Amino acid sequence: MPFPPAFERYVAPARARPAIWRLALGVAVMLATILLVSAAMAGGLVVALGRERAGALLRQITEPATPTGTLLLLASFVAMAAAPVVAARLLHGRGPGSLIGPGARTVRHFAAAAGLVAALYGLSMLLWSTGFEAERNLAPGLWLQLLPLGLLLVLVQTGAEEAIFRGYLLQQLAARFAHPLAWLVLPALLFGVLHFDPLTMGANAWAVVASATLFGLAAADLVRATGSLGAAWGLHFANNCVAILGVGTKGSITGLALYVTPYTVDEVAVTAPLILADLVTLALVWALLRWRLGRAG
Repeated sequence: MPFPPAFERYVAPARARPAIWRLALGVAVMLATILLVSAAMAGGLVVALGRERAGALLRQITEPATPTGTLLLLASFVAMAAAPVVAARLLHGRGPGSLIGPGARTVRHFAAAAGLVAALYGLSMLLWSTGFEAERNLAPGLWLQLLPLGLLLVLVQTGAEEAIFRGYLLQQLAARFAHPLAWLVLPALLFGVLHFDPLTMGANAWAVVASATLFGLAAADLVRATGSLGAAWGLHFANNCVAILGVGTKGSITGLALYVTPYTVDEVAVTAPLILADLVTLALVWALLRWRLGRAG
């Protein structure tokens, strides 16, 4: 079955060098890039602050319950953002713009998706508040001071993940295989499995994997329907802004959240139904975006 015209144009840059060995080597290059850039960033902290102070800062990444720990964790995604850019250039001879699609389309779809997600998730949070009472996490003044940097870093974090999973991997697989099991399902499964964290999520770990996989499928289908990374990135950005900067779930990434939930991320009896409710909201967002942006092009 042929790809829609917009999606075919999105995949076209990957068709010049679609060999699987290039993709496999590209994955290795991405992993190496992440390690090297991360090491360089950590080394820069050591040079600037000294080994002891830098080590204390970096340890906060493992428990991002403070503003500093969360900011450092999000900043570490700069390494991930560099990875697909390096792999695409070295292995396929294409630039960073080819990973996201046409600039104007990407921006337009990003804004539309982020706005819709913010509106619907805002309504879902109002419904949530009828059953739960959020707890204050940061003072409003401090939260407002940190908000611009937090938004920028969430943009980087979500953009990095989208560029890898719905950009580089999806494009290179679609350039080689026509069947959606390869280019739509496989990256989504990988995206989901990489969210497996039983130490943090407890018995909810596999439910989170399933939720992340379904999110990846929805995001990939939006890329197919629109021919750019914009809608998927906007969906991801707004979703993470709510979870990281708005109301964080205790035990997860809460250092920049204005509020936190009265329950922890591993309380199955509470969070499992909420994960299901989030998936219903995701399905509604996906259907609306698919209808509106897929039709408008």
